[in-house]
Amino acid sequence: MFKNKKGFTLIELLVVIAIIGVLASIVLASLNNARLKSRNARRITDIKQLQLASELYFDGAGAGQYAGALTDLVTGNYIPSIPIDPLGSGSSGTCRPNYCYAVPAAGSRTTYHLGTRIEDAANNVQLMASDKDCNSSSGAGCSGGVSFSSGQFDGTAADVYDVQP
Repeated sequence: MFKNKKGFTLIELLVVIAIIGVLASIVLASLNNARLKSRNARRITDIKQLQLASELYFDGAGAGQYAGALTDLVTGNYIPSIPIDPLGSGSSGTCRPNYCYAVPAAGSRTTYHLGTRIEDAANNVQLMASDKDCNSSSGAGCSGGVSFSSGQFDGTAADVYDVQP
C-alpha cells in the first residue's frame, strides 16, 4: 500500500529557499558597502595622483607656478589623462563628474585647491580627518588665507575631501 518514495516535501523546499534568500540579501548588502568604499578609495587615489602631477608641474614649469587648469597637466605630460569620478558622467553636483580644481589669479599661482565629493562621509571619519577643509571661495582655512579666482568650491563641506600643497 505505501510505497517508499524518496524526495522533499513542499515545506522543506520552501524553508531552504527562504534560507538562501536571507543569505543572498546579506551578501548583497555587504557587496554594496564594499563598492561604496572602493569608489571612495578610487577618488582619493585620483586626488593624490592629480596632486603629484601638480607638484611635478610646479617643479618643471620653470616659473614655479601651478597649472592654471587640470588640462595643463595632460598637455605637459605630467599625467596621461584627467581622471573622472567612478560614478561617471551621469553624476551631478559639486566636484562631479570631474574633480574640483581651484587656483589663484593668473600670475600668482603659487598654490592650488583640489577636491572631490565623497559618498557616505559620515562613515569615513578617518578618511575625512586628513583633508584640508579649505573654502577657496572665501579663503577660509586655505594655506596662507589665499582666496582663489577660478574653480572655487567649499572644502569645508562634510562630504568634500580636499588637498593643498
